[in-house]
Amino acid sequence: MGSPISFFSLSTRKGRSMDIGILLPHHARYRPDHPAFVCGEKRFTYREFNAYVNQLANALLARGLTKGDKFATVLPNCTQLMAAYWAAAKTGLVIVPSSTMLNEGGLATLLENSDTALVIAEAGFADVLDRLRANLPGIADDRYVLVGLEQERRGFVSYDDFVGPTGEENPPEVSIDDHDMYNIMYSSGTTGAPKGIVHTHYVRAMYCTIYATCWRMTPESVCLHSGAIVFNGAMLDLMPWMYLGAKYILHEKFDPEAVIADIEKEKVTHIVMVPAQIVAILNSPSFDPKKLASLEMIHNVGAPLLLEYKHRLNEALPGRFYELYGLTEGFMTVLDKHDAIRKVGSVGVPAPFMEMRILDAGGKECAPGEIGEICGKSPMMMPGYYKRPDLTEKAIVDGWLHTGDAGYVDEDGFLFLVDRIKDMIISGGVNVYPKDIEEIVIQYPDISEVAVFGVPDEKWGEVPIAAVVPLPGAEIDASDLVAWTNSRVDAKFQRIRDVVVMDTFPRNVAGKMLKREMRAAYTERNSEG
Repeated sequence: MGSPISFFSLSTRKGRSMDIGILLPHHARYRPDHPAFVCGEKRFTYREFNAYVNQLANALLARGLTKGDKFATVLPNCTQLMAAYWAAAKTGLVIVPSSTMLNEGGLATLLENSDTALVIAEAGFADVLDRLRANLPGIADDRYVLVGLEQERRGFVSYDDFVGPTGEENPPEVSIDDHDMYNIMYSSGTTGAPKGIVHTHYVRAMYCTIYATCWRMTPESVCLHSGAIVFNGAMLDLMPWMYLGAKYILHEKFDPEAVIADIEKEKVTHIVMVPAQIVAILNSPSFDPKKLASLEMIHNVGAPLLLEYKHRLNEALPGRFYELYGLTEGFMTVLDKHDAIRKVGSVGVPAPFMEMRILDAGGKECAPGEIGEICGKSPMMMPGYYKRPDLTEKAIVDGWLHTGDAGYVDEDGFLFLVDRIKDMIISGGVNVYPKDIEEIVIQYPDISEVAVFGVPDEKWGEVPIAAVVPLPGAEIDASDLVAWTNSRVDAKFQRIRDVVVMDTFPRNVAGKMLKREMRAAYTERNSEG
């Protein structure tokens, strides 16, 4: 478990104070028996979780990795993935979390681009990694680690054998500077090719402190996370959890009934979800506000929650709804729960220490109510895209992050998100924002989700198309929905041309719907027809 001397040496180790690696050993020393982490049937106190993480940290170092080396994970939500985050923090290694949903080519690109030196993957990826290893000379043959490997396989080491020989003591002291890299998060690719977004220890320390304050978290808080923690949105509660020494419950996969049951059983206080998960909770047959009474925060992230669901949530569970607008690159606004009804439809104001401007195409600041590009400054801002200074220079201009999103502020400075500029439809020379149409379509009976996107049109340039997912058991008449919607939109250019009824929307690992895939499929299908 580590002697008092080893605990002390880590708590006073050399380096800057924004070293997030000192957090876990701090709690293991000063509140060792407090519940720390729950995943499935496994429950850890802080003493136990520190020892569990130390085994992995020491194993990584024993394989020859040193501060600044990168190791990638290809894991679903599990105890090993959580351990990897904090093993990286302790050792000065750089973690590169990747999704189990990546195709083979995407995984090859990520591993090569990130200069990965070791990979920890789910056993089911053995065949894929076998095919890739010839083109990954940076990963030695003894650095392919598989979680859940039941039978010995040449060229791989099981996770249990990898960590087995190592001790539970804290790893050797390493000096961490504010600017030392902690992770490379590859963008989810909703708008194009993924990019490696670098976060330093300082940036993640800002996540710890700023969001702990924004969410009103305490050491007695209980967080539940059921989305993939390879998604940067998971850091909104994961970092404050470890900073405060609270309790964190991780679900291996999202199941609305399991989420509802655990909130009631574990007295969960804070939960972060994407819109699709909130919708699933509200539409679940198990939904009962009494079961969720312990919640102090229901947080929406990833995309704005449509007003229809915001109203339902605020009526059923008042005084709990938070919404965050932000980019992994490092600028965010927060809609506080006390403003959720007063400023319904807004995504809030810049978090503490952050600044925001709305700029027009010429770089001039917009007046209240005028739509422009959202730009921001933040202590959470990435130092850049990994090995892509060209893209970094385009994204960060004179210290301001250009988000590529369109929005406006009201007279009080609250931000209203209009849409991604790339998703904007230009029809007959007029800017058409899909979100305006989506807010109308969602009001049609028996619709669970809606996505509006533009497709090419010879006369108008582009026209809007609506894709919808019905509630379970419901049937949607596409022609009736087109007529119903077009009788309610504010302007003729907002009228939809067609409706596509889908069982589910294509999504990335973060749960964000992929409009570009819907647009491509629709265009291909209609060109063939």
